[in-house]
Amino acid sequence: MGEPPPPPVRETVRAVAPKLIELTETVLYGDVWERPGLSKRDRSLVTVAALIALERHHQLPLHLERAEANGVTAEEVGEVITHLAFYAGWPAAMTAGKVAAERAQPPAARAEPAARAEGEVSP
Repeated sequence: MGEPPPPPVRETVRAVAPKLIELTETVLYGDVWERPGLSKRDRSLVTVAALIALERHHQLPLHLERAEANGVTAEEVGEVITHLAFYAGWPAAMTAGKVAAERAQPPAARAEPAARAEGEVSP
């Protein structure tokens, strides 16, 4: 499945922390995401779960997009959110559910993920 383009915010951060973006692109995406131990689909599920548990909701839209590109279904995302309600807390799950519901809207009806995550870099 195709990779979504990097979020525009990377260029904003690159001006301030070029090494951070270099590491994001070369180590995180060039190495970690390419390791054979987990599929990209599984890595997406783990990443989405971690973002929900850590309440990094600004990062979630971009990673939901990546998860979809990697073959994760909306139903599976819903199951992850429900499961995490009992491990990461109800508020984190409810907020993640809201973000996922917004993501499920037709593209014309929702804000672009990069705009919603303004000011944050999504590896």
